[in-house]
Amino acid sequence: MSGFRSFLRSGHAPTLFAAFLYFAFSCCIWVLNGAMAPFITETYQLTPAQKGLMLSIPIIAGALMRFPLGVLAQYIGRKNATLVEMGLIAVAMLYGFFMVKSFNDLLAMGVLLGIAGASFGVALSLGSGWFPPRHKGLAMGLVGAGNVGTAVSVLVAPPLAQAFGWQTVYGFAAAAILLPMLVMIVFAKEPPDLDAHASFREHIACLFEKDGWAFSLIYGVTFGGFIGLTTFLPTYYYDQFGVSKVQAGQLTMLAAFMAAAVRVFGGWISDRLGGINTLTAVLVIVAGTLVLCGFASASLAATTLLFMVCFSALGAGNGALFQLVPLRWPLTTAVAGSMIGEIGALGGGLVPNAMGLSKQYTGSYAWGFVFFAVLAVAVLLMMRVMQIRWTRTWAEKGGRARAAAHDVAQKPAVQGMERSA
Repeated sequence: MSGFRSFLRSGHAPTLFAAFLYFAFSCCIWVLNGAMAPFITETYQLTPAQKGLMLSIPIIAGALMRFPLGVLAQYIGRKNATLVEMGLIAVAMLYGFFMVKSFNDLLAMGVLLGIAGASFGVALSLGSGWFPPRHKGLAMGLVGAGNVGTAVSVLVAPPLAQAFGWQTVYGFAAAAILLPMLVMIVFAKEPPDLDAHASFREHIACLFEKDGWAFSLIYGVTFGGFIGLTTFLPTYYYDQFGVSKVQAGQLTMLAAFMAAAVRVFGGWISDRLGGINTLTAVLVIVAGTLVLCGFASASLAATTLLFMVCFSALGAGNGALFQLVPLRWPLTTAVAGSMIGEIGALGGGLVPNAMGLSKQYTGSYAWGFVFFAVLAVAVLLMMRVMQIRWTRTWAEKGGRARAAAHDVAQKPAVQGMERSA
C-alpha cells in the first residue's frame, strides 16, 4: 500500500483518475450498439452478415479516429482534446436519439460511436504524462483498466433499452458523458511531458520497424479480440442459447469484467515473469478456449466459463503488451503505445464480421471462433520467432526488464534504434 501511495505522489493522481473515468465512459459508449444488438436486430430484422457489419463499424471507426484525435491533442493539449471529443460524443448520441430511422442510419451511427473509441491514446498519454518513466507502465495500466466501461455497457444498456426503448439509451448516454467532462474540467491538469508535442514522424516511427507491426498484430489479437467479442457476445448469447436480451448482456458482462479486472495483473505478472512469457501463455489460452467455445455451443454454463477464461487471458495480454512497450520504446512510450493501440484495435473489426459470415454461410458460429483461434496461433508463432532478437537487444529472457546496470549500457543502443525508425 505504501508503494502505491508513493506511486500516486510521484505524479498527479486527480489527472490519472480523470483520464480513467474519461476512458471508462468512452468504452461504455463505444460498444452501445453491441450491448443493444438483440433489440436492434429485432427492430430491423437483420441477417447475420448485417449484424456483423453493424457491430464492426464502431470498432473500425474508433481505431481510425485515434490518430486524428492525437494530432488535435498536439495543437490544443490533451485535456482540451478530451473535452472536444466528449462534446462530439454528446452530439453523436443526440443524433442517435433523434435521427436513427433505418439500417443505413444505424450504420452512420456506428461511425459516430467510433468517436468514443478514439479515446485510447489520448487517455493513456494524459493519465501517464505526469508520472516518471519508472511509473508510466503502471499509470498506463490503471487508465487502460477503464475498459471496464464495456462491462458496464452490456450490463446497464439492455435493461434501459427494454424499459425505455433502445434509441432512448443514446439520450441517456448523451447526459452521462457530462460527468467525465465535469471531472476533467475540475480536476485534470495538462501534463508537462513532451509526448503531445511529438512530430508526425515520431508518432508513426514505430510503424517503420518490424517490432512496431509485431506489437500491433499481438494487440490486434488481445485488445481486438476483447473489444470484438464484447461487442458480439450479446448477439451470440441471444441467438445461440435463446436467453433474454437482458440476460445476454449480463452473461457478456461476466466475461468483459474479467478482462478489465485482470489487465493490471497482466502487467504486474509480466514485470516478474516477463511480457513474452506471459503473452505466450495468453495466446495459447485464447486459441484453446475459442476453439472449445466454438464446439461447446450446446452448454450455456460451459460456454460462459470458457469465455471468462478467454477474456481473462485477453485482459492479461493487454497488460503484458504494455509492459513491453516501455522497454522497447523507452523514450517515446506514450507515442508508440498510441500508434500500436490504433493499429491493433482494427483487429476487433474482424471478429463480428467473421462471426456473421460464418453463421450466414455455414449455419454455425463455430468457424468464426476457429478463424480467430488460428489467427492467435499465427501471432504466437511470429512472436516466438521475433523474441529471439528481442531478448538479445532490449529485454531479458522471457521479456523482463533489464537490470539497472544493463539499462545504462543498453540506452545508447535503444536510442539508436529509435533514431533509425
